[in-house]
Amino acid sequence: MIGCRPKELKHQYEEYIAKELESYTSESILLSFDNAYGIMASDEGMLTDGQWKKLEVATLKNADNLSSSPKSHPLFADLNIKSPTGGKGPVAGLPFRHVRRTHSGKHIRVKKEGAGGKGTWGKLLDTDDDCFLDKNDPNYDSGEGAYDELVDSPVSDPLDDYKKAVVSIIEEYFTTGDVKVAASDLRELGSSEYHPYFTKRLVSMAMDRHDKEKEMASVLLSALYADVILPDQIRDGFIRLLRSVDDLAVDIPDAVNVLALFIARAIVDEILPPVFLARSKKNLPESSKGFQVIVTAEKSYLSAPHHAELVERKWGGSTHTTVEETKKKISEILKEYVENGDTYEACRCIRELGVTFFHHEVVKRALVLAMESQAAESLILKLLNEAAEEGLISSSQMVKGFNRVAESLDDLALDIPSARKLFDSIVPKAISGGWLDDSFKVNPDQDGRESSQDDKLRQYKKDTVNIIQEYFLSDDIPELIRSLEDLATPEYNPVFLKKLITLALDKKNREKEMASVLLSSLHMELFSTEDFINGFIMLLESAEDTALDIMDASNELALFLARAVIDDVLAPLNLEEISTKLPPKSTGTETVRSARSLISARHAGERLLRSWGGGSGWIVEDAKDKILKLLEEYEMGGVTSEACQCIRDLGMPFFNHEVVKKALVMAMEKKNDGLLNLLEECFGEGLITMNQMTKGFGRVKDSLDDLSLDIPNAKEKFELYVGRAMDNGWILPEFAINDE
Repeated sequence: MIGCRPKELKHQYEEYIAKELESYTSESILLSFDNAYGIMASDEGMLTDGQWKKLEVATLKNADNLSSSPKSHPLFADLNIKSPTGGKGPVAGLPFRHVRRTHSGKHIRVKKEGAGGKGTWGKLLDTDDDCFLDKNDPNYDSGEGAYDELVDSPVSDPLDDYKKAVVSIIEEYFTTGDVKVAASDLRELGSSEYHPYFTKRLVSMAMDRHDKEKEMASVLLSALYADVILPDQIRDGFIRLLRSVDDLAVDIPDAVNVLALFIARAIVDEILPPVFLARSKKNLPESSKGFQVIVTAEKSYLSAPHHAELVERKWGGSTHTTVEETKKKISEILKEYVENGDTYEACRCIRELGVTFFHHEVVKRALVLAMESQAAESLILKLLNEAAEEGLISSSQMVKGFNRVAESLDDLALDIPSARKLFDSIVPKAISGGWLDDSFKVNPDQDGRESSQDDKLRQYKKDTVNIIQEYFLSDDIPELIRSLEDLATPEYNPVFLKKLITLALDKKNREKEMASVLLSSLHMELFSTEDFINGFIMLLESAEDTALDIMDASNELALFLARAVIDDVLAPLNLEEISTKLPPKSTGTETVRSARSLISARHAGERLLRSWGGGSGWIVEDAKDKILKLLEEYEMGGVTSEACQCIRDLGMPFFNHEVVKKALVMAMEKKNDGLLNLLEECFGEGLITMNQMTKGFGRVKDSLDDLSLDIPNAKEKFELYVGRAMDNGWILPEFAINDE
């Protein structure tokens, strides 16, 4: 072909190209253009522009059947040619070739599967990034572009969109501090099923910032609680945080401590229940950082005295007030409203409190105020109606407030005799006004209905409140026991126990300690074990309601239960009996489980005895020192009556087993059996109960092996002492020296 004239060459070349394109195989086209390239290599000006255009049109007609064009060949640089096979394997009718010849005569080994090498076609799925649809192409299909747009368009993931949006909301909130705007933006965002992620994201972003942002995050969660984010979603968000704390710790060195404080703050703010800690512990490996978070929250933040105030002020507390301060402000707002009648101003003040999750307290206090002063009833109902219409107080918060009042009517009746009648008259007005859900019903069968039996119970509750209050002032146990005996209503003993602990829960550690001491004194003196079991069941059944008024009620109740076991008021098996009579997975059941954990801990006895500081504020070691000194004085010739008075002055009857133990050991060491005369006198006066006496003897029995190292005849002496105790009825008949 090189020897032909130009016109003949043109004609022959076009025929050659057309014939080769009819077969449109990758191999044939490649060889054809190789030959063409060889022809043109000697004289690049041999093809005119028109010829180039014809060549391009001819190849485009076959573009639908070809996969890609070899970019490396200069002749194909501007052509969009596709191959049906992409160079993978032979085409029918042609031999399979792995070796091809270049223009220079060199052999090039084509890579397997046709994926490389100069002048090769590439892999089957290789595409030319420069490919585009040409509307001027005779073979152009208008539907092809729409399909490409559909295939190439990104798939939108709702969760990804939600994640991006909440980051913006949180960043803006950290900048402006506007809780209302953040709540509104989150509400408008929708996708409420993803709110657990918001909780997790808010806390994790705040963890890596300053105290200001941490405080702001806690305040925002409290504001969103129940109204925007459901309680379960708050809980699920914190569960996710516990599971991811190992990853957070990579970037935040003190992640465990910070997250523990967030959880403690959530419990103090009442957006997480205290049982969250116990439940989370069960589902986390003990070796995980999530487990460490729970332990830190319990021991470092929630078990300290006045922990609520400490936790709330840990990050400065500049944007938050304590629960007690909020309650006080609510009372002040309501009293001022009753004086001036300005509904708009009262609503504005309630709104500025920024505690939408605590509006049930507004409802409760408003209703109580209306019952205390009938002249204020119309104003109170007007305020609640206005607050409901404005959406200031949600329907759920309204119902919760009414429920709390309904459940406390018996107590309210002590100060407001007509409380039930007044409350029953308010409920229909609220329902007819449309601001209380018509599903709200006052249970006509609940305690307190008008009957002689209920009148008797109501009077008993009123009397016992006075007796308990007087005891907290005087610390006179014998006088309290005489007062209960005068009431002559032993069937209500469980009610007394519930009232005693409920009143103590809302007071200081001194009163809590006094309540535990009183329980120990009542045991085997006036109350039966069944009375204690039933009383604690009544307490635990209402634990969730108690927690609405007393923030740390669940933990405190667990301490009372554990302390009752340590003081031998209850046996460990009694806890199982109590648990079986409570609904499964309830707050009461979790409280019993927490009590078991407290009891099984190392040195549980001493720790629980120290939990409220001892009856007179002494720690256990101080009490032990005083017991030792009074026994030494008695052994040296002291008067029995004075020694008994000193034991009584200790004010720790639950710890009298220590007196028994030290007296028995000292009698062995000093070889002075006269110390048993003191125990006999104490038992005769009822100063040391049989239960405490048995426990003291049991402690000595457990330590006989150690005592024998210093007192060789310790076992023989102890057998004599046990014989004397048995003869005089000091200890329980089933007490045995040998466990065998």
